[in-house]
Amino acid sequence: MNGGGLGLKPARLGPRDVLRVGAVGLRARRARVVLSALGIAIGIATMVAVVGLSQSSRADLMARLDRLGTNLLTAEAGKDEQGREAVLPRNAVAMVERIGPVEHATATANVDARIRRSDVVPPERTAGVTTQAARPDLLDALNARVARGVWLNVANERLPVTVLGAVAAERLGITEPGDKIMLNDVHVVVVGILEPVELVPTLDRVAMVGFPAAEKYFAFDGRPSTVFERSRDDAVEDVRAVLGRTVNPGDEYAVKVSRPSDALAAKAATDEGLTTLMLGLGAVALLVGGVGVANTMVVSVLERRQEIGLRRALGATKGAVRIQFLTESLLLSALGGAAGAALGAAATYAFAAAQGWTAVVPPWSLAGGLAATLLIGITAGLYPAARASRLHPTVALNTT
Repeated sequence: MNGGGLGLKPARLGPRDVLRVGAVGLRARRARVVLSALGIAIGIATMVAVVGLSQSSRADLMARLDRLGTNLLTAEAGKDEQGREAVLPRNAVAMVERIGPVEHATATANVDARIRRSDVVPPERTAGVTTQAARPDLLDALNARVARGVWLNVANERLPVTVLGAVAAERLGITEPGDKIMLNDVHVVVVGILEPVELVPTLDRVAMVGFPAAEKYFAFDGRPSTVFERSRDDAVEDVRAVLGRTVNPGDEYAVKVSRPSDALAAKAATDEGLTTLMLGLGAVALLVGGVGVANTMVVSVLERRQEIGLRRALGATKGAVRIQFLTESLLLSALGGAAGAALGAAATYAFAAAQGWTAVVPPWSLAGGLAATLLIGITAGLYPAARASRLHPTVALNTT
């Protein structure tokens, strides 16, 4: 101190010096650093991957809903007040078409015909496949497609031919059109196999014949069991309110009206619940990783007491020591967080590609993951840093 009253000021570390000192502490214990960072990485990778896969799945589901449409309603014959099966009128489709906003209406009907692969198979062995009559315009209404062969049309709907759903074809062991199966005692030619029908998956397990053929060969009365209709998007709920009494004027409560796209929307809600659960598991893994970082820093303080004592003897302040160990903790956590974010994003892209989805990794999930690691680093480093700063230089230098 000179006569002017000016005193010496302790040297302070700049941001670059702090980072350099913290990095030196980590490089000296690489194996322990890697193992500690691994816990953080697993937690962040889990959280990023869960969010990414959830968003990718949801985006794929929304794309499917846009493609299939949400304006399809079904009216299915249920049971009346006496518990008997309701019977819809033969002209149910025509009545639905008279509803103003309706753009397209069609129907299917249950047919009493047992299915066998051949006449040597016992009649009771139906392979879990049922028979339904269908109209030629059914595929247009459902946005469904034929995988192989052709669909029912005005030329073949009166003939003993059938189109199989995807699951029905698999269960009957039929891979290509042209094979014959038995419906009751009638030999029927398979002319087509459908792709899976996403909006109405029950049709995947069905053999479909034309309405005229069902009446001619299987004593079918021509009454539909399920009516499908598409209306304007802005009128779906209005049509839904009147569809039951339009289809079955005598007993509208015996008709079950539903929207098939609601099942896909419910699946999205289910996926959100599963995502929350998986995020909780990722948070637990992150917490475990934070405990690992804290343990590493506490052990580091115990092992480096002489180093801390030497720094204090050379003029390092308590604050400088605290900052050094907090920086090491932050760098350790950031290392694990960056690796985890990269691993989670890579896992999302790989799984989405395998599923045929468009990969979506929200930027907020990466930013949130890195912010969480920094919070973990600060929290885990507070106690070790405070403990290091409280070491007296003389005691620390005498430690063996």
